[in-house]
Amino acid sequence: MRSLQTAGRIALFGAAVALAATTLPARAETPRIATIDMVGTGTVTAAPDMAILTSGVVSDAETAGDAMSANTTAMSAVIARIKESGIEQRDIQTSGFSVQPRYRQIKSGSLDNTEYRSEIIGYRVSNNVSVRVRDLAKLGGLLDTMVRDGANQVGGVSFIVSDADKLKDKARKEATADAIRKAEIYAEAAGIKLGRVLSISEQDYSPRPVMMMARAEMKMDGAAPAPIEAGETSLDVRVNITWEIAQ
Repeated sequence: MRSLQTAGRIALFGAAVALAATTLPARAETPRIATIDMVGTGTVTAAPDMAILTSGVVSDAETAGDAMSANTTAMSAVIARIKESGIEQRDIQTSGFSVQPRYRQIKSGSLDNTEYRSEIIGYRVSNNVSVRVRDLAKLGGLLDTMVRDGANQVGGVSFIVSDADKLKDKARKEATADAIRKAEIYAEAAGIKLGRVLSISEQDYSPRPVMMMARAEMKMDGAAPAPIEAGETSLDVRVNITWEIAQ
């Protein structure tokens, strides 16, 4: 008797589930939207008004302590002259420091079984600073001063446009107009019409700073200050726009 009651309850439950399933509304499929994507570019040029100068001192000695002592003395003199040149403390930043052993290869063994081993012959200490130069007229003289006072490694000079983002607004308008122009050309050629704009995004397309004078271990005794020309920098913008294709 109990088995019949249990079987009846299961049957009623199954019927209820089936009925509920038939009464639930079918989930509508999201219609696919046909789109067209286009990238537009715009460019403006501007004269840099700042520069980043990277320079430092490399010191070699038989012991790490002697190399460190020599490097500290030379680097302190370089930093002192940088400040005397009118560069503020906030514009001087250590950009690299290292202490490394120097090796030489020693050959041993016979002609048929040659072996090499490394032997430490000394240590090298390197200390570099990045200097932000806000007055480009001082750049050549500052570089000359640093080298004369002990800087024997110059990593390079990069020029910067301080208000680049604001100046890019014109390039953004040009990039948007360029994307629209090209999208209209493709739409006309394909026999379609552009609908509403679905998205607009700016792509990161900032050019790397212009690097100059990437030379190491320079000697400029008696030389005139290095001529530095900032020129102009291109500020580029790329914009991606997506339209819905009108039905």
